[in-house]
Amino acid sequence: MNLSRFILHGLAAVVLAGVAFAAPAAAEDEPEVDCENAMTQFDMNVCSQRDYEKADKELNAQWAKTKKVMADWDAQLDAENKGAVEALLAAQRAWIQYRDNQCNAVGYSVWGGSMYPTIVASCLEDLTRKRTKELEELANGVE
Repeated sequence: MNLSRFILHGLAAVVLAGVAFAAPAAAEDEPEVDCENAMTQFDMNVCSQRDYEKADKELNAQWAKTKKVMADWDAQLDAENKGAVEALLAAQRAWIQYRDNQCNAVGYSVWGGSMYPTIVASCLEDLTRKRTKELEELANGVE
């Protein structure tokens, strides 16, 4: 299989895993899972997806704060020197591509198994939390 098909299949698997655990249309459709005592693989899959979704919401909140700080930095510069927001956006786009590809690669360690959604979601959560911290540190400036 050529590399592009390999990548395409891997990304499709990540998307399918995400769809399988996407938020239900109504709250009553959400599976009742005690994430403090997850015992089955299904429970672990659901809980790891919830953890990732929480981390993603925190990242998005921090992203807005950091982007505002960068815009404030740009506002203090002459037109020819502006670029903080553009640099941040480029970095974030590159990071998203890295995160998705890295977690896809990690998922191959358990390809085809019931642990796959947990492994991928846990990777996504971990990298997302790390990126949130990076964005927070960037917004706080050089100390």
